Amino acid sequence: MLSCAARLVRAQIQSKPTACWVLAARGYADVVNEATFTTKEYALHKLDEGPSTTVTVTRDEALKYYREMQTIRRMETAAGNLYKSKVIRGFCHLYSGQEACAVGMEAAITPNDHVITAYRAHGWTYMRGVPPVEILAELTGRKTGCAKGKGGSMHMYGKNFYGGNGIVGAQVPLGAGIGLALKYKGSDELCVALYGDGAANQGQLFETFNMAKLWDLPCIFVCENNGYGMGTAVERASASTDYYTRGDYVPGLRADGMDVLAVREATRFAADWCRSGKGPLLIEVATYRYHGHSMSDPGTSYRTREEIQEVRQTRDPITNLRERMISVNLATAEEIKQVDLDVRAEIDKAVEQAKSDPELPVEEMYTNIFVNEPPFKVRGTNPFSYGLSK
Repeated sequence: MLSCAARLVRAQIQSKPTACWVLAARGYADVVNEATFTTKEYALHKLDEGPSTTVTVTRDEALKYYREMQTIRRMETAAGNLYKSKVIRGFCHLYSGQEACAVGMEAAITPNDHVITAYRAHGWTYMRGVPPVEILAELTGRKTGCAKGKGGSMHMYGKNFYGGNGIVGAQVPLGAGIGLALKYKGSDELCVALYGDGAANQGQLFETFNMAKLWDLPCIFVCENNGYGMGTAVERASASTDYYTRGDYVPGLRADGMDVLAVREATRFAADWCRSGKGPLLIEVATYRYHGHSMSDPGTSYRTREEIQEVRQTRDPITNLRERMISVNLATAEEIKQVDLDVRAEIDKAVEQAKSDPELPVEEMYTNIFVNEPPFKVRGTNPFSYGLSK
């Protein structure tokens, strides 16, 4: 990076000696190591106080968050292109626009904490430690995928990451079960269970909230409210769209899900709440998805293109963080451009590998059904020896 800067400065000196040199020198010399920003106010439910709206971020943290969000965005763009070219088949739900949610939350928890989410899981899979090449290989059905190509878009897993779940809302009671196990073991860990606004009216969520509060489980329930449940706007689906209050006796708060720093602070607050033994807490992150519900949904029959474009121009989480960093000299425009180039190169390489890695043989269809092969025959698990239709 420094050698690139030196070459740039030398080139500028040769063409326009004084002014350009001063500009380049100032850009790098004045970089600061820390900056403070103000977030939007948090809406609170059954809380006397909430997270601070004054947040501090270091230069290294800001660059890390930017790279992570840009990686998710570029990876999802690649996945969309692979789907359109029919390299990816079946379901494919993209996370573009919602990157600040996963990146901000992961920044506030530890790798030992646990996460379970719905089927819009690519971004979360990456944030839980699975490299982009394994995610894209999973999408293309290759044996180098994180689930050996058997899970696809909705069923990806990693260490302390329980997927991607295809049944709407089902991951929320599963998350409470993880929380129960953690409390039973006397662990200081917690579980983040995420769901969308489309699942927010399901009965199993309210049953889960009740048990979690009754037993004071260390769970953070997160509603990623992107404004639409499939093709239905939240106002047409919910009598109350204040999802952070829907836990009733479970305290809650609403954060700006397009601001990675606001999400980080909200999650830190919730994590401290859970670890102190106060039980569960509900977070609603107000976010937006740029694509349709899935790749089969153009996303423009129930909202206008102008609406999508306005969000991209005024609320985009990546653009907003970039502008913040440059405005206070946390990073230079050249550094950020280099991050963009590095991410593009990484994803382009991952795409080529995901397209060329071998697929699973047919025999693999019937493996990994059991952790240990049972000492008896189970009909349907080995059709090559029995159970085939005649």
